[in-house]
Amino acid sequence: MKKILMYGAVAVLFTGAGAWFALHTPPADGPVAAVASPGNPVTALLAETLPNEKGEQEALSKWQGKPLLVNFWASWCGPCVEEMPELSELQNSELGKKVQVLGIGIDSPSNIAEFTQKVKVAYPIYVAGMSGTELSRKFGNTQGGLPFTVLIGADGTVKKTYLARLKFDALKADLAGFN
Repeated sequence: MKKILMYGAVAVLFTGAGAWFALHTPPADGPVAAVASPGNPVTALLAETLPNEKGEQEALSKWQGKPLLVNFWASWCGPCVEEMPELSELQNSELGKKVQVLGIGIDSPSNIAEFTQKVKVAYPIYVAGMSGTELSRKFGNTQGGLPFTVLIGADGTVKKTYLARLKFDALKADLAGFN
């Protein structure tokens, strides 16, 4: 009985300490501001020069200042492939005028080239290989799961991240009030 009372007292103490810290710590919600620092994921993304699906090198800095929906994917990832037609449809829709979709392939150049010859995609595809996994981790994808999608405002702030296959009704609602 004494142990139970002691454990209860310790639990109350830790609960109180947690509540105090919660009340005295500024909230961390809201967009993540993009400041020019080496650890900033948007800065890291836009600093990349990657080959497109044709093997031509392109600087991603050309997308700076534009709202982006960046989709990390692979040709061997079933949910990634399933959502690509909807991402293409989104890019070609009225909502697509508000945001530029970019595909970052975490796959080999040959797999991506072969895939994009078979499947037509209405947005730019870049080949990042395994370094794309590390880039997605900078956005909070700690497990490196795919698909992983990041909504970035024109001001360079991360507005939202999505892990797993996109729920397009929720994404369209997020985009409705976007920039």
